[in-house]
Amino acid sequence: MALTFIGLGLYDHRDISEKGLQQIRSSDHVFLECYTSCLTGTTIEKMESLYEKAIIPLSREDVETDPRTILDLSKREEVAFLTGGDPMVSTTHIDLRIRAAEEGITTRIIHGSSIISAVSGLTGLQNYRFGKSCSLPFPHGSWCPVTPAEVIRRNLGESLHTIVFLDIQKNRYMTVHDAVGILEDLTCRLGFTIPCYIGIARAGSEEPLVVAGGAKKLLETDFGGPLHILTIPGEFHVMEHEYLKLFAHYED
Repeated sequence: MALTFIGLGLYDHRDISEKGLQQIRSSDHVFLECYTSCLTGTTIEKMESLYEKAIIPLSREDVETDPRTILDLSKREEVAFLTGGDPMVSTTHIDLRIRAAEEGITTRIIHGSSIISAVSGLTGLQNYRFGKSCSLPFPHGSWCPVTPAEVIRRNLGESLHTIVFLDIQKNRYMTVHDAVGILEDLTCRLGFTIPCYIGIARAGSEEPLVVAGGAKKLLETDFGGPLHILTIPGEFHVMEHEYLKLFAHYED
C-alpha cells in the first residue's frame, strides 16, 4: 500500500502535526526509529496514548541492515515510519525511501519541525550563512576523527557558521561539555582556536537553554538534560550579535 515517513518534531509527543497524527491513526503498523534522534520530553507510552496506536521501536540494524519487515508490510498495508525532527534530514531515511521506491512501494513524507531551523531561531544566526555541518562522535580508545574540526576550520575561514550534531548512543547522549572538551583537544592538535561556541539544550521544550561564549564559559554552564547541540559561529552580522546578547547570555 504505502510507507509514510512522519516527522515528530523536536521534544515531546505534542509536537506532531495534525496531518501526521491523522496518518498514524489510519496506519496498520507504526514504527519508531530510535537511533538518529529521540524525543527526550516524552515516552513511548505517552506517544501510544495520544496516537492511539501501538508503536514498534527500531534499532539502527532494523533500518539500515534488515528493513525487510518494513518493506514487505508496506507492499500490502499502510505503514507509518516515525522519526524525531524532520524525516529526510538523515541519510539513513533517504536510503530507506530509495529502497522502497525501487520495490514499487508508494512513499510519502509528512514533515516535522527540524533542529536545523530551530538552531537558527534560537541563536538568531541567519540560515543562509551556515556552511557544511558535521557530526561529532564519542572517542573510542585512541580513535577520535579530526574531520569535525577540519569542517569547522574551513567554515571559520569563510566566515560561515557550523552546526555540530552531537553523538547519540543507546545509553548516553553527548553533552555540550563533552563536545567542547573534544573540540578543544582537536583544535589544539590542528593548530587553530574556536573563539566562540553556542550551546543549545532541549530545543522545542518550553524552556530551552542557549548560551554563547568561549570554551571556559560553556564548560562552567549547567546545560541540564538532553538533547544538546552545538553551533560554532563565524563572523557575526550586527543583528546576530544583538540577538545573542539578548537571548544567549553573550558578552563581548
